[in-house]
Amino acid sequence: MLQNSFKKGVAHGLPIGIGYLSVSFAFGIFAVQCGLSPLEALLISMTNLTSAGQLAGVPIIAMGGSFIELAATELIINSRYALMSVSLSQKLDARVTFAERMLIAFGNTDEIFAVSMGNEGKIGKRYFYGLMLAPWLGWSSGTIIGAFAGAALPEIITASLSVAIYAMLVAVVVPKIKEDKYCAVCVLWAVVLSCVFNFAPFLKNFSQAYGGFVIIICAVAVGAVMALIHPVEEEETANEC
Repeated sequence: MLQNSFKKGVAHGLPIGIGYLSVSFAFGIFAVQCGLSPLEALLISMTNLTSAGQLAGVPIIAMGGSFIELAATELIINSRYALMSVSLSQKLDARVTFAERMLIAFGNTDEIFAVSMGNEGKIGKRYFYGLMLAPWLGWSSGTIIGAFAGAALPEIITASLSVAIYAMLVAVVVPKIKEDKYCAVCVLWAVVLSCVFNFAPFLKNFSQAYGGFVIIICAVAVGAVMALIHPVEEEETANEC
């Protein structure tokens, strides 16, 4: 069975696009608060389509961080997309070319990946293009609306609305924490280590100068320690898949 209807892809992607519209609205406000212009915020969303990566990258850009710092941060945060794309490539029709797969990889977000993998049989490029269209438009539109709203609304209102993007990230983590106590321990230690970087005298200066590297250090250090303490068994990984 081959799913390759552009129209059906648009229908399946519309709910995702509506959800992205509200989340990216908060990102637009956040970007403007960090000192970016509405146009810069829009260009970031049009060329990235990754909430966590953009949220981590904007402060680095605003503080004048190095390209290495920015690239390393994005690599760590978005590394899951590489694994998701490898899995999705097995789902694509064999006639999808390399260049077309590159474009599909650009639109391979968590939600789009889940919908794609939920289809029976193979999926074609036209279906995936339709699937990613509404989310891309929703993410970009919400960003520019939020950016202009952030520039026009009173500061007390924009500060309140900007909390929404952090609430979204918390909502992503909480379900996994409820399922796995080791995941909860991992998150807790990451929070503790992040607080150490923010409040310890010497490390505080490092955090202010190289905020992106702090994200990398916390993620890699805690992840490595937890991998040693509680490695994921092959059978457990197979059951999750």
